[in-house]
Amino acid sequence: MLDLFLSAFVTLFVVIDPPGCAPIYAGLVKGATTRQASAMAVRATFIATLILLVFALFGEDLLGALHIELNSFRIAGGIMLFVIAMDMVFEKRTQRREERAEKVRAESAQTPEVDDVSVFPMAMPMIAGPGSIATIMLLTARAQGTEQTLVVLAAMGAVLVLTLVALIAAGPLMKLLGARVEAVITRLLGVLLAALAAQYVIDGIKAVLT
Repeated sequence: MLDLFLSAFVTLFVVIDPPGCAPIYAGLVKGATTRQASAMAVRATFIATLILLVFALFGEDLLGALHIELNSFRIAGGIMLFVIAMDMVFEKRTQRREERAEKVRAESAQTPEVDDVSVFPMAMPMIAGPGSIATIMLLTARAQGTEQTLVVLAAMGAVLVLTLVALIAAGPLMKLLGARVEAVITRLLGVLLAALAAQYVIDGIKAVLT
């Protein structure tokens, strides 16, 4: 069970990328008070948790209703995660996040009040995006029995708690890590995610062939 927890934890941690979300969130809530920033961080994490939980528990039923085989979803999900990994390695994902953050900042600058970024873009698509939704569906689909499913959900909960901590401590965390260290961590996590994505595709193809 420990191996399953660690595997699910690492996969979700890489996809959700709490250290990568932190600097973007720090930029989005610039000008907000510490209390406002913390409240939005809690709200964003809570909403993302609900979204991921729904797909974790009912995602397989949704696939069945759409007449999509699980192995097809494994292959498609693996390819999707591989694309995300390539973006992380070449820092395109960070660039897109920064562009999205800049757009939200530009829109909020037109109003005197601080814009609430908890739902968009933080909860979706930064935390509960296509990659994390596909990942949690793949992990719960591979889980055998209620016990393993609970282990996967526990790993998801642990990652989301770390995400919340990273968002709340976004300002100090950015000063501590710096842009260069963040870039190195992002690329290392991208390589790891690429390997995990390839394994998903291999597992899907093997299941189809056998």
